[in-house]
Amino acid sequence: MLAITVIMSMILVNNYVLAQFLGICPFLGVSKKLDSAVGMGIAVIFVMVLATIATWPIMLVLNNFNIGYLQTVVFILVIAALVQLIEMMMKKYLPALHKALGVYLPLITTNCAVLGVCISNIDAGYGYLLSIANAFGAGAGFLLAMVLFAGVRSKLENEEGVPMAFRGVPITLITAAMLSLGFMGFSGLFQ
Repeated sequence: MLAITVIMSMILVNNYVLAQFLGICPFLGVSKKLDSAVGMGIAVIFVMVLATIATWPIMLVLNNFNIGYLQTVVFILVIAALVQLIEMMMKKYLPALHKALGVYLPLITTNCAVLGVCISNIDAGYGYLLSIANAFGAGAGFLLAMVLFAGVRSKLENEEGVPMAFRGVPITLITAAMLSLGFMGFSGLFQ
């Protein structure tokens, strides 16, 4: 039951993109088309869960040797290796999605949301399985934000009612802010 609460909390209340403002680069960059937004969201879920599976035990080893202060450097290296592995697999087995994601797939390596979930699992004191649930929830929240924003952006691209001064980046940022405000309404839903 606690795992479900953590997952729902990460999707709605503590959404990394819309409430904590982590992972904004791929959120803004890949959300023009629904296909690439879904692909990026699924890739981020996969990377977050794999990164948590890999980094949680590594943190135990680092703590045993009293070198826990190296967690950020080690986590970045692990995440970079995982993303490269995923990119090679996508290039071989899903070439259309690999091409659609383009430069944004390697940017998952520098996506602060992926690093953030690994560090927040340690800081929150979650056990191994709860950390995995937290990572899955964070990734699912990222996917939800990407899909919602892609849907809104696809409507805005062809909208004639948007003043010229607001077309492009300005209306995109205003829309992201409004979507974020909508998610702020969920605060207090889970304790």
